[in-house]
Amino acid sequence: MLTALALTLAVPMTGCSQDASEVESVQMIPVTITAKDQTHRFNVEVARTDAEQDQGLMFRTSLPADGGMLFPFDKPRIGSFWMKNTLIPLDIIFIRADGSIDRIAENAIPESLEPVVSGGEVSAVLELAGGTAARLGIDETAKVTWKDGK
Repeated sequence: MLTALALTLAVPMTGCSQDASEVESVQMIPVTITAKDQTHRFNVEVARTDAEQDQGLMFRTSLPADGGMLFPFDKPRIGSFWMKNTLIPLDIIFIRADGSIDRIAENAIPESLEPVVSGGEVSAVLELAGGTAARLGIDETAKVTWKDGK
């Protein structure tokens, strides 16, 4: 019985402390953002399931400069995210079905419960390390593409 209790308590703790590099089942895909005359490439995790999307980048203490997480949706919808249990600032990029950017919420505040909402219906959301959009000159005129090998 003590073993079962110990395992029950240990499982949530390990899930919170893992980085993407330690999680073997995470699928990584390349994402390209073309902004003005520059192309920026990222290698991001894909959050497909409701559980993966609910977890997002919570409890992470860092994110690689070329890393992030993509949240593809089955059909376009208003995107709404919050930063509860997210320990690092993020740039949240709301992407329309054609790859154009609906809105960029730069440097979303860690652990905030305030919703970060798209301006219209989007097909995906890309989260990058806070400050990435400004540093690379990515704005709403950029185009986002990826090949999903699901």
